[in-house]
Amino acid sequence: MPIERPPAIWCVGRNYADHAAELGNTRPERPMIFFKNPAAVIGDGDDIVIPPACEEHGPQVDWEGELALIVGRDVRDLDEADALDAISHVAAANDVTARWWQKHGSGGQFCRGKSFDTFCPVGEPVPRAAVGDLDDLAITTRLNGDVMQSGRTSSMLFPIPELLAEITRGTTLLAGTLILTGTPAGVGAGLNPPRFLQPGDEIEVEIDGVGRVRNSVRDGCRTG
Repeated sequence: MPIERPPAIWCVGRNYADHAAELGNTRPERPMIFFKNPAAVIGDGDDIVIPPACEEHGPQVDWEGELALIVGRDVRDLDEADALDAISHVAAANDVTARWWQKHGSGGQFCRGKSFDTFCPVGEPVPRAAVGDLDDLAITTRLNGDVMQSGRTSSMLFPIPELLAEITRGTTLLAGTLILTGTPAGVGAGLNPPRFLQPGDEIEVEIDGVGRVRNSVRDGCRTG
């Protein structure tokens, strides 16, 4: 089934120690939670569009390959032991991020830099039961065919059942909610020198047993 616009997108920051380290951040003591605008969702083959607002402070639009979870029913106060039962589907996703807007453009809040239109590519969802062990999946991100990220979900600081139990404490997640579980090392901001997405690039996130999402990049001045 193609991805539909979710009622909410919950995201987890710094959930891989190597990614936190590459950006000079400390390991979080608790899950770092932020949101993306549901209107940012696009599918496999759709263009990532860099808007003029993201060109004002130099190149800054980055990639973050992630495992996405799709909540199958309204849930609240999940127990870790059976939390995975709430997940109906999973998918490959790209938490596209405008770094200046993330760090400087919105008072220290991540949401603005994560929520520009087209900044949440999500591949075709597959049933969770068809995937196997979500805690040991390979995540690979390729930029123009070159591997930029190569990690495994087994390296998450906060495993998926723990994330689900924590996020739903006293909080209802509506059916269809999308959860992005964090990204491993290899983002553009962590390279020396940094490297960011440019018009004409192709970025692909692939997760073994789950699938992929591949998108071309263009600037927001082009119409049609």
